[in-house]
Amino acid sequence: MSDMITADLVDLDLSADTKEAAARALAERMVALGRVTDLAGFLADVAAREAQMPTGLDGGIGIPHCRSEHVTEPTLAFGRSAAGIDFGAADGPADLVFLIAAPAGADDAHLTILSSLARKLMNAEFTSALRSAADPETAAALIRGDEPPTAQPAADDTAVAPAAASAGATAGSAAAQDAPAPNTSDQGVADGASGPAEQPFRIVAVTSCPTGIAHTYMAAESLENAGREAGVEVVVEPQGSAGFTRLDPAVIAAADAVIFAHDVPVREKDRFAGKPTVDVGVKAGINRPGELIAEVRDKAARGEVTAAARPDGSPVERSGDATEGYGTRLRKWLMSGVSYMVPFVAAGGLLIALGFAIGGYKINKAPSVMDHFVWTQADSWGALLFQIGGVAFGFLVPVLAGYIAYGMADRPGLVPGFVGGAISLTINAGFLGGLAAGLIAGGVVLAIQKIDIPAALRGIMPVVVIPLISSAVVGFLMFVVIGKPIASAQKGMTDWLNGLSGTNAILLGALLGLMMCFDLGGPVNKVAYTFATAGIAVASPSDSAMKIMAAVMAAGMVPPLAMALATTVRGRLFTQTERENGKAAWVLGASFISEGAIPFAAADPLRVIPSSMVGGAVTGALSMAFDATLRAPHGGIFVVPLIGNPLLYLVAIAAGVCVTTALVVLLKGMRRPTPAGTAEPAANPSTASAQTKQAVAA
Repeated sequence: MSDMITADLVDLDLSADTKEAAARALAERMVALGRVTDLAGFLADVAAREAQMPTGLDGGIGIPHCRSEHVTEPTLAFGRSAAGIDFGAADGPADLVFLIAAPAGADDAHLTILSSLARKLMNAEFTSALRSAADPETAAALIRGDEPPTAQPAADDTAVAPAAASAGATAGSAAAQDAPAPNTSDQGVADGASGPAEQPFRIVAVTSCPTGIAHTYMAAESLENAGREAGVEVVVEPQGSAGFTRLDPAVIAAADAVIFAHDVPVREKDRFAGKPTVDVGVKAGINRPGELIAEVRDKAARGEVTAAARPDGSPVERSGDATEGYGTRLRKWLMSGVSYMVPFVAAGGLLIALGFAIGGYKINKAPSVMDHFVWTQADSWGALLFQIGGVAFGFLVPVLAGYIAYGMADRPGLVPGFVGGAISLTINAGFLGGLAAGLIAGGVVLAIQKIDIPAALRGIMPVVVIPLISSAVVGFLMFVVIGKPIASAQKGMTDWLNGLSGTNAILLGALLGLMMCFDLGGPVNKVAYTFATAGIAVASPSDSAMKIMAAVMAAGMVPPLAMALATTVRGRLFTQTERENGKAAWVLGASFISEGAIPFAAADPLRVIPSSMVGGAVTGALSMAFDATLRAPHGGIFVVPLIGNPLLYLVAIAAGVCVTTALVVLLKGMRRPTPAGTAEPAANPSTASAQTKQAVAA
């Protein structure tokens, strides 16, 4: 750590009164030494990390940190505040502030050193020594490990010495017996001096945080310390940015309980299934480890365990599941289905579009290529692509339903989900029926899994019993109970949208544009898209149906293209990760893949989604006003030859993109912080938070 912190990076009289000012004061020292190249950009990355979760810790510690492209080498800066600075800790302000700056590509060795510092912060002797340091050189030496914490004023040494002597006197000769059995608690050894030591309660734990630099290792150290105090054996697997070393399966198998202290999904979580488990955020592991140990011991005493028949976490990782509301979980389940369906939409739509482009607009009337295919005819190749795309499109609703159920109930949900989705197509319940089928299938499987099954039947449950019973229940409900009402609702929505055509064509275009840009590939978007594709999925689509298809596709291209343009013209309003996503968004938008804007909407929904909806409405209305038509259900700019009035159609898209871009830039610029004494723009912390989390979590 000798090259990470020097006396020049220590401020023992930090005068800042806010965490932003403290970060700026310490970062300026890094800039002066050439460790940081762009002060505003680096502070924006620090603020983005802070927006994910406050970095204040109990005991008067603030540890702002981030990984940033503006950092040239791993660096630590330390500040000591007499007044204290609020970093969001429950017990009050922090007087010890560590600013940790890691390069975006920091190697494992550097991250290991930073994790070592994080563990030191859990040592009261270490923090006490820092509070007593008389000069920056001493403080820097302490942090580097050049000077032991006990080499502080004599008053501290005398305070420690009696306690140590007392502990030694109390232990007596039991210390000698402790040496051969390091995994046995002191109390167990003392009590069992005349016989075999009692096996201590054993806990395995996993800790992880968004950056994997600080909180991950602090929680690990805190849990281990608390375990020693409680006479409990605690073995921790920190899942940090430098990767992680998996616990020995034998250690996990022998453990009596599990603690998850994490803010990102636990990797390979199913290894820990079937044991008493406490699942909390990483700061709980730092601030109240003793309570977590007591809680998991109580669960073990009551015999509460997670189900061993399936992993504790579903494929949609639900970290902190106990604290999430039903609405949050429902959104995750739906997005699970949508995420698996999107590739079918993209592949099938582009294949259909290529089929139209090669074979002409009547290619949908071509006979099956099984009966008629001529290698040298373009029409045959067009028909082949069109028919393959049609088959891919036929999977949309079953895949949607199947993977909604999969997100809820893991693999056992796939069969009833796919069956329910296929039934939805059979009874003309369409997309809405698929949504309902997926949720019902997942719910039925979860209900079956709660039934206490005899041990003899457990082996065949996931392969035979659950698929059989759940498929029968879902099929009955879809065919007999709710299928017809859903089909009627789908038809009613379609009829209502059709009723807005004609004289209200421009209003219809604006409405469809709003729907396409509301949830960017989610349920509302898919209702509008399904309505449009249903209109052209006939032998001879009407002119109004082709206008609707054109308006829907044009509006769906706006959000990703606008985000790509915004990151180009005002890149400093976005994080580095968002700017990289912006490059991909050009291609995704041009290909009519609205999901290309999801990373931006997830990071800043209150600005991105309304801006996208306004631009989409403008584009949809203009497309209708220009009488643009489209015969293909997908393809973006690749199907321009199939578009009626193509130049005006492109003008409509450009207008919507410009409107959305202008609104996003305006709204983000209004929220952009302007620190006192400087006019340098800084990136919006809340905008960056979700993308930074993806970029830095290992």
